[in-house]
Amino acid sequence: MHSSPTRRASALIASATLTGLLLAGCATGAAETPASGDNEGGASATRSVEHARGTAAVPADPQRVVVLEPVELDTAVALGVTPVGAAVASNVAGIPEYLGVDGVEPVGTVPEPDLEAIAALKPDLILGTESRHSKLYDQLGAIAPTVFMATQADPWQENVLLIGEALGQQDEAQELLTGFNDRCEEIKSQTGSAGKTANLIRPRDETMLSLYGPTSFAGGALECAGLTIPEQQWEDGLQADISPENILEAKADYVFVTTADVEDASTVPTAITQNATEFPSVTLVDTSYWVSGVGPKGGALVLDDIERFLAAQQ
Repeated sequence: MHSSPTRRASALIASATLTGLLLAGCATGAAETPASGDNEGGASATRSVEHARGTAAVPADPQRVVVLEPVELDTAVALGVTPVGAAVASNVAGIPEYLGVDGVEPVGTVPEPDLEAIAALKPDLILGTESRHSKLYDQLGAIAPTVFMATQADPWQENVLLIGEALGQQDEAQELLTGFNDRCEEIKSQTGSAGKTANLIRPRDETMLSLYGPTSFAGGALECAGLTIPEQQWEDGLQADISPENILEAKADYVFVTTADVEDASTVPTAITQNATEFPSVTLVDTSYWVSGVGPKGGALVLDDIERFLAAQQ
């Protein structure tokens, strides 16, 4: 039986579509290849960006960016780029309010991005992370050029520079980091924080509390501002989990506890309130930027909190 012209046409269209996707996927590892534009707004040139999966040919001026990590979202917004889509952190409902942006579509969660939702946004650049999204790289690359950080466990400032490079704004990203670090020095010199210890505690549930180490975003901010985080058995330098029964392992001169509502004193873990004499200084801080808001904008807010707190101790 001979196939109809309609069926043959459909087959050709499907074949062309698949070929296009495969070519797009290959483009993520291509060398720098300028593409000619025209007066009608044709394709722009590309730039080569080295990342965790090799070299990607990305648009010189990406317009429709999808991000899969909090640090990528925060950094993009800090650089004046509002992504069309973002994977949201599991502990944040939607796009964090502190960013002050509208029009960013959620595309699944950070651990489980939604490929269909990403493709529907027709991005021209996707930013993700090898440690979390490695199995999705080929599928993401078939949608748009894709750049991966190695891991979210890397020092966040190094990741900010890679994101800035992918967005064509590496110098601007460096300026943001320089501003952050300069402000840390100002806080240290003005508040006399040196010699004081501090811990950041994130209540997980009734059976677990997480402490954040010097390599973590918020822990790094505390140390950047002159405070010292007591030694723990850190996992990748990022965090250490303890049970409420071992709460005294979290003792420090200053203890900060993450919460969704800094006005709600009941969110301080019972293990701490029952040992109040061992924890003379406990301050609630906003989870949305102390934990989820990794990046220059979240970092500025964390330093705001630290500076206000230390100024009140003088």
